[in-house]
Amino acid sequence: MLLGIKKIFDKVEVTDGTRVLVDRLWPRGVKKSTAHIDKWIKDIAPSNDLRLWFTQNPSKWEEFRRKYLKELEKNEESESMIALADKTDITLVYASQDAEHNNAVVLSEFLGEKLKLKQKEEKPE
Repeated sequence: MLLGIKKIFDKVEVTDGTRVLVDRLWPRGVKKSTAHIDKWIKDIAPSNDLRLWFTQNPSKWEEFRRKYLKELEKNEESESMIALADKTDITLVYASQDAEHNNAVVLSEFLGEKLKLKQKEEKPE
């Protein structure tokens, strides 16, 4: 399945598949009625403590990435996200101004790795 990432203000396309907002807070200035979000999974986002610590500071990126991956390993929503990504195309939607240093980038990496492992386990030798 395809796994994409888009900013909430990016153009919605048919190829987006299921659009999942992966931020803990609803983006400012965006109406729920026009956001084209299929699912909002707040609990897959970084914890409030981690989000407030990071504050989108690129100098904290590697530490944020490491801590968030650790949170994802323990997150109850991770399995449902893996299952969703395994059965349909999804686009992870985020609101950050920084396209390279945000939770959707880390989540995409996490899901991609988990899906690769799942495919290897399911593939007959």
